[in-house]
Amino acid sequence: MVTIKDNKISPSKKVIDNLDIQIIYIPLETKKGYKYTQTVSVGTYVCVGSILGKNPINDLPLLSSVSGTVVGFEKKYISNGHLVECIVIENDFKEKYFAKIGKKQDITKYSKQEFLSILKNCSISGMSGNDFPTYIKYETNADIKYLIVNGVECEIYSSADNARMYQNPEEILECIDAIMEIMHIEKTYIAIKENNDIIIKKFLKYINTYPNIKIYPVPDAYPMGYEKFLIREILGLTYETVASKIGVITENVSTIYAIYEALKYHKPLVEKIVTISGDGIKSPSNYRLKIGTNFSEVAEKTHLYKDLKDTIVVAGGAMMGTYIKTDDLIITKDLTTILVLNNVNHKEMPCIKCGKCTEVCPMNLIPSLIINNPKLAKELKINKCMECGLCSYICPSKIEVREQIKKIKEENNVWI
Repeated sequence: MVTIKDNKISPSKKVIDNLDIQIIYIPLETKKGYKYTQTVSVGTYVCVGSILGKNPINDLPLLSSVSGTVVGFEKKYISNGHLVECIVIENDFKEKYFAKIGKKQDITKYSKQEFLSILKNCSISGMSGNDFPTYIKYETNADIKYLIVNGVECEIYSSADNARMYQNPEEILECIDAIMEIMHIEKTYIAIKENNDIIIKKFLKYINTYPNIKIYPVPDAYPMGYEKFLIREILGLTYETVASKIGVITENVSTIYAIYEALKYHKPLVEKIVTISGDGIKSPSNYRLKIGTNFSEVAEKTHLYKDLKDTIVVAGGAMMGTYIKTDDLIITKDLTTILVLNNVNHKEMPCIKCGKCTEVCPMNLIPSLIINNPKLAKELKINKCMECGLCSYICPSKIEVREQIKKIKEENNVWI
């Protein structure tokens, strides 16, 4: 692992609400390429939480984040850099909900089946970048002994999880306690960087009432937030396929908060905190945005940009993000960070065979060999690549190694 200079926003800085966007775009395709079957047409009136489509692979519903009228279909960019078809909704700002929103006093009293149903119906999925349907993790019949809550947020610039932890430690702890009760989990570890004193102190203020929930400070090293590394660091366990086979479930801390709102209020996942940062932004901040918001409209409305020159937009953190051709980018559940970077020189030079990408690879791969021999990618264990971006970060020839590996994985239908 590698220590990298960070550029995070202070977690105590106020999160800016920007929920009053007139036009919302709901993508009909996920970053993994799974397509939704639409269930609405032009002229359909929808509410917050109305079903717009179904995913035939995992049955997760595609939900509207606003109330209003479907006015068309249009292609927009999403976090993987692909141009995909979106449902266009004109927001009427009435915030009418499709299902009744109420408050449940004790969220530990759900049965497992009720818990799974709520996660599915509220369309909860991983908010740290993978967009994996959350209910599938808990459908397991395995004996789950440990829950690891990932609050590491090791990506450069990204600070949305820190903002969430700073704002809502009590709610996060209440939700963890409920999950443990429902799933009969023995112990939870909340992983936080060891030098993140502000957040650790926030949780220590409330955690004593939860004897089976512990704070676990982890080294400030990249990419410590990767699931396999966390489990090895905290429990000393390793696995090949899925963590549930060794009795572990991991969950991103922002996803935990989304689960909390679903259990407490039956609120669907329709908004999230996103970090907007980089040297092209006047005042880097965390923003609370509706799913389906067009970043370009936020930028124009709030006058985000400095004078831009040789600028790129990155969807995701500086290490694992994707370059986007435009700021016409849609906020999705998996998008944690948007970077606007100035004066970026993207001129690549030939590989000098220095071997630095191999030295830093946390999965012990040979990245340069993979990109130069794509037909041998599977034999070279490309499936083990976690797309951390250290190979690109270290490359003296400025080769976008990670992007080339991602392309090879897509062509070979290989996913993390």
